[in-house]
Amino acid sequence: MSDIPTAPVIVADEPGTFPHAVLAERHPAIIRQVREAFPYEPARHRALDALLAECAGGTVRPLPADAHDRERWRTWGMDTYAGRSWYDVPWLWSESFFYRRLLDAVGYFGPGPWQGVDPFRPAKLAELDSPATDEELAALDGLAGRPEDEQAAALLHGSLWGNRADLGFRLSAEEAGRAAAVPALVADDSERLWTLLTTSSAPTLCLVADNAGRELVPDLLLVAHLLAHGRIGRAVLHLKPYPYYVSDATTADLLDAVRRLTGAGGMAAEYGRGLWAALRDGRLALRTHPFSCSPLPYADMPHDLRADFAAATVTVVKGDLNYRRLVGDRYWPPTTPFAGVTRYFPGPVAALRTLKSDVITGLVAGTEAALTAAEGQRWRTAGTHALIQVRT
Repeated sequence: MSDIPTAPVIVADEPGTFPHAVLAERHPAIIRQVREAFPYEPARHRALDALLAECAGGTVRPLPADAHDRERWRTWGMDTYAGRSWYDVPWLWSESFFYRRLLDAVGYFGPGPWQGVDPFRPAKLAELDSPATDEELAALDGLAGRPEDEQAAALLHGSLWGNRADLGFRLSAEEAGRAAAVPALVADDSERLWTLLTTSSAPTLCLVADNAGRELVPDLLLVAHLLAHGRIGRAVLHLKPYPYYVSDATTADLLDAVRRLTGAGGMAAEYGRGLWAALRDGRLALRTHPFSCSPLPYADMPHDLRADFAAATVTVVKGDLNYRRLVGDRYWPPTTPFAGVTRYFPGPVAALRTLKSDVITGLVAGTEAALTAAEGQRWRTAGTHALIQVRT
């Protein structure tokens, strides 16, 4: 990346910034939420209280000596950052380590009665089972009468916007958004993505998933549609090996989502049955690589994960956190070329992301100027804008 300008790594040491607010406000709120999620015994409460105090004013403590993944985290920087303030280490690292420490506090890795119990599961299921999800799934039946290319485009936008888009079925709203002075979609390489899939024989789509619940459902609907209509021959879905960032999708979350589809009736059930069949016959494969929960950018991915991505026709990276890991969690100038910062990736890669953090690349100067003039810097983090970027 010698021709790409350097940019500082994001840390959370400056009050008033988005990363500082996450550590100072969101993480304590998550600890309080987890305390109420299950009837944890006093020892678990004490561990949560200790983590809360540590995050508020203490320094990073390493994992216990008997932690099963202690050596892995040592290679991921634990020895370097232990003893420093949570606010003075790279933000991506401190966020990731917070979730690992939170799982330790609730006994997720055991041994004990809370081993394997997802502390975020009640919130995930409440969202998945909400009436709003019923309404969105019912909208699939209206989409079924559209031409296939319109269906595919709508489902792509559903995957992009997640639960903010009514699964992307309101195409007229998308058309109106394109005409706005400050478009909701700040970069749109969707045609390049379709071209990638249509110029290969039985293409393989690799999808690096983001959130569970009502955001995983449209991802699965897109995959189901592409498989059912022969746009892809196979899909590989990368999930988290354990609960992470509150709502990131695990295998259990995937199964909950597929069951939700099959129980919904109509087109949703048809897609759900198609996904179940694809899982059984191997057309839909699952991956839960440990690196998916690492605090590192994808530029540092291990060789086996690199080989998995290299085998795909295209890898679609979903969501804000995965985008940060794809391009590097840095204060890039927004016009930094997306193709340049992803040059290391071992095959064609696409990013589908709503903007919820400061990291951004690949904007044209006019778009950046219009966004800043209209909204200041809020456009970077509010989740009101999105992008589809592709590097072939």
